[in-house]
Amino acid sequence: MTNSICGVDCGACPFQTGCGGCANTNGRPFGGDCVVANCCHGRGHDLCGSCKDRPCGLRAQLAAEFNDLGIADMEPVTDLNALKGAFVNLAYTLPNGQQTKFLEDTKIYLGNQLPKRNSDRCYGLAADETFLLVCEYGAGGADPALVLYKRRNNPNK
Repeated sequence: MTNSICGVDCGACPFQTGCGGCANTNGRPFGGDCVVANCCHGRGHDLCGSCKDRPCGLRAQLAAEFNDLGIADMEPVTDLNALKGAFVNLAYTLPNGQQTKFLEDTKIYLGNQLPKRNSDRCYGLAADETFLLVCEYGAGGADPALVLYKRRNNPNK
């Protein structure tokens, strides 16, 4: 049984003890917004794209925007997953030496991990309604480097 707005089967999630379920928390399963629940709920649908048979329009749009960045050694983005911010909110060292994070630990983003061609590093992607973030890192998130943080030109907002 699912207690999600987007149709994800929450019964299979290993984090359900710390999550209130987005249907029960009005799209804030860990206390922060869920980009997928906001997309679905904001359009008055139970499921993104208005039915189970149609893919999520937001996922497809974000994947296209990541692909349009033209990062030469990044595999094409074919899918984005719901990711808890705490797992993808890496600290980046800025040119002045300051360390900073760009995401919220309690928010759910859409993102993915892709291999960096001809490298032992990976690209990490995260996005919501307002931004795209691309970073690269080594095994286990070691030595993260910010590649791109870009505001989205979102006509729906």
